Amino acid sequence: MARTALVLGAGIGGIVAAETLRKLLPPQDRVVVVERERNHVFAPSLLWHMTGENDAAAFTRPLSALKSKGIELITGDIRRIDPAALSVEVDGKTLVGDALVVALGADYAPEAIPGLAESGHNLYTLAGAEEIRAALDSFKGGRIVVLTAAPAYKCPAAPYEAAMLVDAYCKKRKFPQSTEVAIYAAEPAPMPVTGPVVGAQIKMMLEKKGIAYSPARQVAKVESGSLHFADGAATNFDLLLYVPPHRVPTVVKQAGLCADSGWISVDRETMETQFPNVYALGDVTSIPLKMGRPLPKAGVFANGQAQVVAKNIARAWTGHGEAARFDGHGMCFLEIGSGMAGVGSGNFYAEPTPDVRMRYPNPLWHMGKVLYEKYWLWSRF
Repeated sequence: MARTALVLGAGIGGIVAAETLRKLLPPQDRVVVVERERNHVFAPSLLWHMTGENDAAAFTRPLSALKSKGIELITGDIRRIDPAALSVEVDGKTLVGDALVVALGADYAPEAIPGLAESGHNLYTLAGAEEIRAALDSFKGGRIVVLTAAPAYKCPAAPYEAAMLVDAYCKKRKFPQSTEVAIYAAEPAPMPVTGPVVGAQIKMMLEKKGIAYSPARQVAKVESGSLHFADGAATNFDLLLYVPPHRVPTVVKQAGLCADSGWISVDRETMETQFPNVYALGDVTSIPLKMGRPLPKAGVFANGQAQVVAKNIARAWTGHGEAARFDGHGMCFLEIGSGMAGVGSGNFYAEPTPDVRMRYPNPLWHMGKVLYEKYWLWSRF
C-alpha cells in the first residue's frame, strides 16, 4: 500500500526531512513538500550579503530542484491544517497524508514594536540584507545600532555576528573615527542558553572591537532616529539593524497545535506532537530545557530533528532501520569579521545546564563556514 508523507515548509528542516524520507522510503510512497516561496535562501549567508561579500545568487536556489530527487513540490499558501485528519488545505485544494511533518518555521512580526519596521532594516530576510547593503554603501559615518527586539529569537549568534561584521566593514571603509557600532539586546546576556562562560567570551570579543553592549533593554517603540525602551531610557541611532520579534505562523495556531508557550510542544527526542503521526521540528517548536529556557531555534537543530523524524517514519512504514532519537547536540559558527570566526558546540540537553564550549576565532573556522555553505547547496540542490 502506497503512503504519503506531507512536509510543510522547505527551510533547512523541511528539506532535510523530505530528502531523507525520499532516500529511505520505497518508490511507490509519495513525499510531498508544501512551501509558499519558490526559492530557498540559505539564511546563514545573509550576514555576508549585507556587507557586500557575496551576491544573492551565491546562496539561493530554486526549490523546483527538489523534483529531480523524486519529491513532489506544491507551491502555495497553506490555509488550514487539520492535524487529526492529517490534512492541509493549500490554495483551495485539500491534501491528505499518512504522516504530517510541520516545519513552517517562525514568522517575523516587526509591527509588534511601533515604528520598528519604518525606522530600521530586518537582519533576517533577504530584502532586509539588501537594504542594509545599500544603506552601508551610502553611509558616511555615525552611530549604527544592532537591536534584538525580543529576548527569544532564532540563530542566537546572528545579531552579535552582524555587529562585528558591520564594525569590520566600517573600519575597512575608514569611516570617520566618530563612527560607532552598538548592540542593544532584550536578552540578559549573549546567547544565554550557552551559559555565562560563552556569554563572557562574546562580550570580550565585542569589547576588543569597541562595540558597546547593553543587555536587558526591551525596546518599546522607535521614532525619529531614537529607540525608546520599556524602562523609560532612550538612545539615538543613524542606522538601525534589527532582529524582529518572532511569532508562530497563524495557520499553526489556528490548527490547535500550540502549547502554552505559543509554539508547538513535541517529545524532545522524537519530535512527535500530541496528534498521532504528526511531527513538528525546527523553529516552529518550543522544547523546554531544565535550566528554564527553551532549546534555541537554529538550523543545526532543525537538521538533526528532521533526520530523526524521517528515519522514524520510514521505520514505521517499512519495518527497517533503528529507532532514532534527537540528542540535543549542536554547533554554530560565530563570524567576527576580517576572515575570522569562532565555533560553539556541545550538548544542549545536558543537565542541569547545557554543556557548550566556544572555540576562539581563527581563519580556519571562517573557512569552515564558507565550506559548509558550499556543501549544503551542493548536496541539497
